[in-house]
Amino acid sequence: MSRIMLALKVILAKVDSINTLIFDEIDAGIGGNILVKVADTLSSLATDCQVICVTHSPQIASCAHKHWLISKKIIENKTITDINELAENERIDELARMLGGSDQVTKSHALELRKKVISK
Repeated sequence: MSRIMLALKVILAKVDSINTLIFDEIDAGIGGNILVKVADTLSSLATDCQVICVTHSPQIASCAHKHWLISKKIIENKTITDINELAENERIDELARMLGGSDQVTKSHALELRKKVISK
């Protein structure tokens, strides 16, 4: 459903006056080149409005202007949610974790994802 909304928003972007779009796991069930196209589309939408994405995809997360890490823990039967904006070095670490590790190879891959976005 989110990808249908994304397609409609791209088509209607010129006449629509929505300031903020929120996509929850728009990347669910896709990968590879399609995921890159979705990330590029979200980036182009973000030039005209605010786009907020909840994602588990490092490809989507690497394209964001800002990266917020949301985590939750249970303390004394209460759920505590933390939301923290990540600095660039923390982003690389989190992207590496999202890629499946924290070793030098995944950190290098995470850094390459960010470099591709920054160079666009």
